[in-house]
Amino acid sequence: RPTAQWEAPASACLFQDEDSCSDCSNHDKPGSNLQSFVPEGKTHFPEIFQTSQLLFYERFRAYQDYILADCKASEVREFTAEFLEKVLEPSGWQAVWHTNVFEVLVEVTDVDFAALKAVVRLADPYLCESQVSSFTLECMNELLDLKEHRLPLQELWVVFDDSGVFDQTALAIEHVRFFYQNIWRSWDEEEEDEYDYFVRCVEPRLRLHYDILEDRVPSGLIVDYHNLLSQCEESYRKFLNLRSSLSNCNSDSEQENISMVEGLKLYSEIEQLKQKLKLIENPLLRYVFGYQKNSNIQAKGIRPNGQKVMHVVSSTMMTGLLRSLLRDRLSQELCKEETEIQFHSDPLSAINACYEGDTVIVCPGHYMVHGTFAIADSIDLEGYGLPDDIVIEKRGKGDTFVDCTGVDIKISGIKFIQHDAVEGILIIHRGKTTLENCVLQCETTGVTVRTSAEFLMKNSDLYGAKGAGIEIYPGSKCTLSDNGIHHCKEGILIKDFLDEHYDIPKISMVNNVIHNNEGYGVVLVKPTIFSDLQENVQDETEALKVPTSEEADTAERIDLEELIQCATGKMELYARSSLSEQVEGNCEIVNELVAASTQKGQMKKKRLSELGITQADDKLMSQEMFVSIVGNQFKWNGKGSFGTFLF
Repeated sequence: RPTAQWEAPASACLFQDEDSCSDCSNHDKPGSNLQSFVPEGKTHFPEIFQTSQLLFYERFRAYQDYILADCKASEVREFTAEFLEKVLEPSGWQAVWHTNVFEVLVEVTDVDFAALKAVVRLADPYLCESQVSSFTLECMNELLDLKEHRLPLQELWVVFDDSGVFDQTALAIEHVRFFYQNIWRSWDEEEEDEYDYFVRCVEPRLRLHYDILEDRVPSGLIVDYHNLLSQCEESYRKFLNLRSSLSNCNSDSEQENISMVEGLKLYSEIEQLKQKLKLIENPLLRYVFGYQKNSNIQAKGIRPNGQKVMHVVSSTMMTGLLRSLLRDRLSQELCKEETEIQFHSDPLSAINACYEGDTVIVCPGHYMVHGTFAIADSIDLEGYGLPDDIVIEKRGKGDTFVDCTGVDIKISGIKFIQHDAVEGILIIHRGKTTLENCVLQCETTGVTVRTSAEFLMKNSDLYGAKGAGIEIYPGSKCTLSDNGIHHCKEGILIKDFLDEHYDIPKISMVNNVIHNNEGYGVVLVKPTIFSDLQENVQDETEALKVPTSEEADTAERIDLEELIQCATGKMELYARSSLSEQVEGNCEIVNELVAASTQKGQMKKKRLSELGITQADDKLMSQEMFVSIVGNQFKWNGKGSFGTFLF
């Protein structure tokens, strides 16, 4: 039977002393503080202690405070043995000896703490269950004789006892089992033998384990980690065998020289693999590594036969739906040229099957997906119907929902829903992505437009982001038209572009309704040092500033309109009667962005002057202006329409 049956949930204190059990509600009552579960199977084994799913802080505290403390890697076994001597009952308890082949009930008669093994005998009555063949009593006795009746503690699951006497025994064995299955690496002892083994190795690996359990790590990164771990273990095994063979060779033999070269290659390979493992284990570097991985997705390009395919996604394809598709959508394509149609039951498989120029049509339905929509080719992803009828819901916290790196990607008519996520709902790494008539129900960040990427969003609705609804990076191009952005932490966040290495983003916002956000409708992020330079360029930017309606009378509003039109170059003006309501927030954004752009221009000018270049371009309005903002409505945002965040 599957090993999953041995992973029953647990909730208990680590140890039965006053300090560590202060948070248990029933620690003052007699009996066990742990729960039990009955292993599934034909054999009626007794109940087992539930210990396999302790919380992170419980394991962290056990290893840090009780088991490993500040030991070296070479002292791990010694420290573990000392811990077990204090808490483990040396005899008088039963356990199920669990392997990949069989389970058998045994009774513990003694414990070899130094070897981390228990001395056992078969329990009476004899209980055994095997997945391969039946193990008779005689066969099992022979096997135990070969092992000298000594079994590794991590292979034993303690039989439940409601007296509470064996609680600490069950928990201690669980900590040993978990450590050697998930934390310890066979090469740890050969690394730098310093006193910070817990900090260097145990804590990051423990955090990674729980981040994976809680779906906080991208699925692709998890696969990479396990593959790297397997490769490193295999290479290290070869290295040990080679080192062992070298010790048995003649010192001057040719074979030894060849083996030494192979050993050096293996050693170098192992070191590289270990560095990659540490990169993923480090919680800070892990997401950088994951981002680089996702942003480097390779496009497939055009199919070898040059054909384009239409992918139709539907959980069930009924005749009526097929007739409608043929009438409304497929017939248009079929009339042009012979087109292959592929059918899929989920949108992720359709996306993964796409090549350059393919089209994916998603039929009405509610689709649950695990994994990332990694779109590296120019494709069209469109819903057949209204967005509320075509819902794609993301499961798994660690993955970005949609990753775009294609040259020209179009997404339309779909509702995307994200739950319990730590990554954004849509990231455009490069290329152009068009989002039209879509609904984005976010969880963390909404849309991220990376440097050199282009994003066009029209007639769409975005809400629910715990960060910014849209993050715009320097050097990107972002066009937002007729959208709703609401109920986010911030509506739109423009990243710092004042550094000399950054290009100014190209931003266009027309007729958007940005409302009910917790902070500002639009936020500009810039370093504190540049806020101090504002006074130096204030006089030069004063002519570019747009006065608010509260500071202007009717005559001045005519000048206001002319100035806005000059500054934006593309703005269409509304009726003067509604100017104060419609334009005030837009003007505020223009003012601040123009001022920031001017600061960047002044600094560039100064650097050129210092280099002896005196013909610095002063045509700020023609070359540095990047804003087209008109007709946006800002309503009920917690801190106002526009703000600046200094860091």
